[in-house]
Amino acid sequence: MTVVFIHGVPETPSVWDGLRERIDRPNTALRLPGFGSPRPARLDGKEAYADWLANELRALRGPLDLVGHDWGAHLVMRIVSAYDVPVRSWVSDVAHGWHPDYAWHEAATLFQKTPEGEDLLASLRDQTPGSPGFGDFLRPRGMSAELATEVDTVHDQEMSTAILTLYRSAWPNLHADWGKDFDHPAQAPGLVLIPTGDPMAQPAMDLDVAGTTGAQAVELDRLTHYWMLQDPDRGADVLNRFWDSRPA
Repeated sequence: MTVVFIHGVPETPSVWDGLRERIDRPNTALRLPGFGSPRPARLDGKEAYADWLANELRALRGPLDLVGHDWGAHLVMRIVSAYDVPVRSWVSDVAHGWHPDYAWHEAATLFQKTPEGEDLLASLRDQTPGSPGFGDFLRPRGMSAELATEVDTVHDQEMSTAILTLYRSAWPNLHADWGKDFDHPAQAPGLVLIPTGDPMAQPAMDLDVAGTTGAQAVELDRLTHYWMLQDPDRGADVLNRFWDSRPA
């Protein structure tokens, strides 16, 4: 069994480093194209990214334990609901994005508009001394100073384009088109993490989606969107208990 970690937007695989050090089983962290690596032109939206991820996972040979964060979590949920990939279990921390009543947060709605999205991301790429970068933008949600520095370093036009294509392919929400393929229990057992300290948390929606998909749900009280950075020991404990409960 291999654990596969998938990061979110606008991150890199480094978001998982502290947690991976505490996972005593084979594991790897994938890098989404465009987030510090080249992005093929064909990766122009969420389904294209899901196709890419499915191919990467098949190459690893399963069964696999998937752990996704933010957009990585959305892609994981798409994989287990619509793709033929050998998955033993899955974990998501933003399941509320799949709820039929979910409305995107303010930044996402700006990304989905033209030219507002381009203008916002251009301002975050501005390296003028004193100008806030993407890392500063996400510090209130729990991003560490170290990851913030890395994100600001790799945030280029390629990353901006990847972000815009992902968000613009997910209007008005993920349930609108992907939801029809995940309105029933998943074949693989799942775990929905609910970091209640996230200012954008939607615990009630998370619980609803967990119920629909047949997943377990665990609240991470006082932890933020970046729970894996804030308390990697607790994150590893929750994950290990979930995996240990699954058949080998």
